[in-house]
Amino acid sequence: MEPGERMERISYSYDPVTLAMPLAEEITRRVIEKGTLPEADDVRDLLRELGLEELYTGKGLALHRNRHLVALTFPGEPLIVDIIPSSGELSDAVEVIAYHDRELGAFVVEILPANDLEYEGNIGLEPAIIDEKTLELKSSPVFGHFEEGKDGLHLVIDGKTYEGWKESGKLNVCPICGGELVWRGKEALCPECGYGIRVVKE
Repeated sequence: MEPGERMERISYSYDPVTLAMPLAEEITRRVIEKGTLPEADDVRDLLRELGLEELYTGKGLALHRNRHLVALTFPGEPLIVDIIPSSGELSDAVEVIAYHDRELGAFVVEILPANDLEYEGNIGLEPAIIDEKTLELKSSPVFGHFEEGKDGLHLVIDGKTYEGWKESGKLNVCPICGGELVWRGKEALCPECGYGIRVVKE
């Protein structure tokens, strides 16, 4: 998603990762656009745009949910959004974190799984690292949004994200679960998590 582009897509937020991916993508876009971490109100707006209802907001905490997920937002620095299945199964939870790493001289946006025994590392393969001065993206995160397809849910990414992913040498690794992808043209399927990947030109 390019800077300045608004998020106007239907949200398919069933599992924590299906909310975390577009949320991390949009937070990254806003950091690049504004040169700062999103404010609490910005994050609340994002969650509403992604189809969640706001149930509570107070000092240091906001609570959103839909039928499938609960999101707990802790604004400030670091900005933390914990995404939990409404069933309460914490092993499936993920965390979106955004912070300013002053030693690195960059803003960082990453998605971390609660269950690091099944998935080691970052969801999205690597965090978004944004240079604090130039606001250029210095890494190749694989973030995107989800759409329904004939074979189920697909993570949809743009051509620029795909090229960065390809250059990283990790094109065979699923950005959702870390499994091995099976590619057919510009689409892929992960036999382990069952999600598809689709590349579109934007």
